Amino acid sequence: MSEPVALFTTEAARRIDAQAGAALDGDGYVLMQRAGQAAWQSVLQYWPQARRIVVVCGPGNNGGDGYVLARYARQSGRDVYVLHLPTAAPRSPLAQRACTDYLAIGGRVEIALDCLRQADLIIDALYGIGLTRAPEAADVALINAVNAAAAPVFALDVPSGVDAFSGNVPGAAIRAERVLQFIVPHQGLHTGAALEYAGQRLLAELDVPAAAFDGVTASGLRWAKPALARQLPRRRLNMHKGESGHVLCVGGNHGRGGAVMLSAEAALRSGAGLVSVATRALHVAPLLARCPEAMAHAVEQTSALAPLLERASVVALGPGLGQDEWAQTLWSSVLNSGKPLVIDADALNLLAAAPQPLQQAILTPHPGEAGRLLGTDTASIQRDRFAAAQALAERYASVVVLKGAGTLIAAPGQMTRVIAAGNPGMAVGGMGDLLTGAIAALCAQGLALFDAASSGALLHSLAGDAAAGEGERGLLPRDLLPHLRALANP
Repeated sequence: MSEPVALFTTEAARRIDAQAGAALDGDGYVLMQRAGQAAWQSVLQYWPQARRIVVVCGPGNNGGDGYVLARYARQSGRDVYVLHLPTAAPRSPLAQRACTDYLAIGGRVEIALDCLRQADLIIDALYGIGLTRAPEAADVALINAVNAAAAPVFALDVPSGVDAFSGNVPGAAIRAERVLQFIVPHQGLHTGAALEYAGQRLLAELDVPAAAFDGVTASGLRWAKPALARQLPRRRLNMHKGESGHVLCVGGNHGRGGAVMLSAEAALRSGAGLVSVATRALHVAPLLARCPEAMAHAVEQTSALAPLLERASVVALGPGLGQDEWAQTLWSSVLNSGKPLVIDADALNLLAAAPQPLQQAILTPHPGEAGRLLGTDTASIQRDRFAAAQALAERYASVVVLKGAGTLIAAPGQMTRVIAAGNPGMAVGGMGDLLTGAIAALCAQGLALFDAASSGALLHSLAGDAAAGEGERGLLPRDLLPHLRALANP
């Protein structure tokens, strides 16, 4: 898939499918055969040695795709079984037709789970994109048996049990090594809980007519490494530091000086020309010892903050800020400055306590902070990350970076972007402080807020992946710093 990749909702995918069928003389079986054949070609590409193949079919059209694949596999000489539950015989006309064609060449159907034990490969054609609820008990037993089998799993269109719209997993779901999406990529497979189940996501466009896309627009864009080269061109030879902007990092309350220090270093490594730090007096000396390139200032009273705000191009507010009187005073002064803001950590909690629309702001919440900003809980945010990110953007009139697996960047009037990078090793304190500094640095260098948020999140995630080369467990935020510099020069 070329970058950036357009992502689509389930409703859009259904409409495209229906319009494609209509453009093909109304024969949906043409598309089903193309899907099954594309899936079989993927089997040959990724599992050429698989001889015993079990295709788990549901009663709908996803099951029909599975029957077509099973027919191709049997015709090639593979030992093939279609497995379905006793109550899950084909129901849709297309699935019934596909099943009939499979049986006509001597295809075998099983209703006992024992056939899974000897499989070299299991094909998941159980649900497709339609399921939004938790599977029923009988299906749960089947899903658990598939997950317990030794064979790899290849899912058709979506791993069964995963909501292709939201990425939510409301109950049991099949864990697939690979997923072949049909016609368009599904937005839900690129963020949140779905990433635990979707494995490598492939796409078969099925050569549908252009008319299939009439009146349909994408809902999001998948952003990967090639996007950085477009956003971060080479610098001019006679450039000076003022052209790269001046980031002011505000935070570092008692016992929290490391957070604002990490933000400052990330801003420098991401290309800011100048970086100042407004923090507690006791943190100035350690910060200078750690990073002499940063201009550290003791700010115990708001009067000391005013000249720093005047010189800043953008303010990174929140790392280590706290929520005491000192923090609230700085928060108010920064908000009244009229400067572009990158808001994180306790600054988000202060905003949640007194919600207001902001001008020229980027919010960078993790799901817990997002829940507080919307007056809900973390679980609600994670059930539909796309909706949560958009709700935050609308409520606060801001760009929003909803952190987590498959980080989302949303803004009013913009198509949501999904970051296709990052790893579990980054789930450690301080990573968000680096992100704040990186985004602020790109703002200071002249990127529009939405682009700075997107590019900063991508830069940060790619640096995390590079730093995790020696292992994810034990990864520290400062391990990313040299990689930020390398990746900021694509």
